[in-house]
Amino acid sequence: MKDSARYAKIVAWSENDQCYVGSAPGLVYGGCHGDDELQVFAELCNIVDEVIHLYQVDGKPLPPATSGCDIANRVEALASPVEP
Repeated sequence: MKDSARYAKIVAWSENDQCYVGSAPGLVYGGCHGDDELQVFAELCNIVDEVIHLYQVDGKPLPPATSGCDIANRVEALASPVEP
């Protein structure tokens, strides 16, 4: 398994930005954006690979894995309005 598989990758439509925004919570702060969802995901995967490579070159330990942590449902729960 590649190290990049240990990190959740999220691509979502942003109404504010009027484009797709990609991020990898816990690993990449910021991310990438664009009009094509698949291209944004591909770019995000490349960014994650590059960031992991930089950690390894610098001899730094990788941040805790986020894949398999049900992060998508946690993010959705945070974004959903709470009904009284």
